Amino acid sequence: MNFLKKLFNIPTKEDEYIQKQEVNLSLDDLFVHNFVEKGGKFLYCENDEEVILNLNKIIVENNWKEIYVLDHNLNLLFNPNQVKSVDNYTDETPIFTNCEHLIADKGDIMFSSNQLQSTCLKEFPNNFIVLATTSQLVKDTGQGLTGIKTNSKNSLPTNISSIKNYSIDKNDDNFLNYGNNNSKNLYLLLLEDL
Repeated sequence: MNFLKKLFNIPTKEDEYIQKQEVNLSLDDLFVHNFVEKGGKFLYCENDEEVILNLNKIIVENNWKEIYVLDHNLNLLFNPNQVKSVDNYTDETPIFTNCEHLIADKGDIMFSSNQLQSTCLKEFPNNFIVLATTSQLVKDTGQGLTGIKTNSKNSLPTNISSIKNYSIDKNDDNFLNYGNNNSKNLYLLLLEDL
């Protein structure tokens, strides 16, 4: 009988039991799974040297000649002979920034005015490179907001938003997205810091 079940691909009780089991992923695995599923490009880095190496590979791969850096401390991470840091951006200029938190249950990246100042995400160009650390991983949006509140006790940031989709669909004519589409072509450099 087992031969016939295998031949005709009939699931056994054992197969059904295995399929019904809940899979509990670690926080980082859950984030990466959801992030990649949404079209994000993910590069894990064990140290600062790998961050610099991967950042330069992203710049070369996309043939970018200039970059707009939201946090000027990040200027130290790329070769100025390879790419020029500019003071203003165009639609083609990639944005390089850090973030507040990585939201594991949705694969989103949370920002605030600490990174974006008063500019809305949808007003930025489509290409983003984000540097984050593993200590910025949180389970859900609620924990992310709590983290922002805890880290910014004296002055709470405003303009809290997140990138929720990492593939740009210019043909998306869903009227519900009109004026509210913050999809970005996004590279994430995740630095191990725990």
